[in-house]
Amino acid sequence: MTGPTNDAEPRPYTSVWSDLTGLEFSQGFLQAGPYRTRYLHAGTSDKPLLLLMHGITGHAEAYVRNLAAHAEHFDTYAIDFIGHGWSTKPDHPLEIAHYLDQVTAVLDTLGRDRAYLAGESLGGWVTARYAQLHPDRVEKIALNTPGGTMANPQVMQRLYTLSMQAAEDPTWERVKARLEWLMADPAMVTDDLIRTRQAIFQQPGWLDACRANMALQDLDTRRRNMLTDDDLRDIDVPALVIWTTKDPSGPVDEGRRIADLLPQGRLAVIENAGHWPQYEQTDTFNKIHLEFLLEG
Repeated sequence: MTGPTNDAEPRPYTSVWSDLTGLEFSQGFLQAGPYRTRYLHAGTSDKPLLLLMHGITGHAEAYVRNLAAHAEHFDTYAIDFIGHGWSTKPDHPLEIAHYLDQVTAVLDTLGRDRAYLAGESLGGWVTARYAQLHPDRVEKIALNTPGGTMANPQVMQRLYTLSMQAAEDPTWERVKARLEWLMADPAMVTDDLIRTRQAIFQQPGWLDACRANMALQDLDTRRRNMLTDDDLRDIDVPALVIWTTKDPSGPVDEGRRIADLLPQGRLAVIENAGHWPQYEQTDTFNKIHLEFLLEG
């Protein structure tokens, strides 16, 4: 089956476009170094730059419900990582250094020396490593259910299986199952969100691209890219760690451990959300996120 199914209990219809209603925004591409990088943008260039980065097999729409609130204060770009969404698909396994190169290229192309960086899952992993290696280019960081500190074989295998099944045969049900892994409440996976991701998974060459961006689910590859305790202690910029009570990647204790290791770290816990609190608990997330980013 390739189309939506009827839910037992109807829910209010939402869409990516209704999330953007009333917002002046653009969708486009930056030629950032060798990387054609797709973005969603809101805000104006007289404001500080904020870069929002998604998780593995994700895309810019991960932050579609947060653009309006953040654009009031920041020149806000949600990007598709290379190998993801509609950005360039390199023909090699993707490790953290490759994503770091893309972030640098985006900042350079936008003509910004410094930026606020925020990321979910893989995006948090990239954000943390970037702040460690390039503190002169970072104002603050927000790590939203970040990856990179754990290597749980069961979680990695589940994520790999769901992602590759959807890549090999991007039916409605398989794409939906991949998205439901992200949510505490499966009803948050709307028909519109499924179709948005399904279109990405149906691109020619997506199976090879998915294999490339799944490289970090290989244990040996993951281990050489992981953030050690000493790496976290070395990140001396203001840092917010956001964790949730129903995150499928790990317990709240892991978020607390990360925050305690960061010299300027703090933890915020969001109830009744999974791996996408910015989407499931938008108002709460926006309040926590913006209070941190804006405080002097």
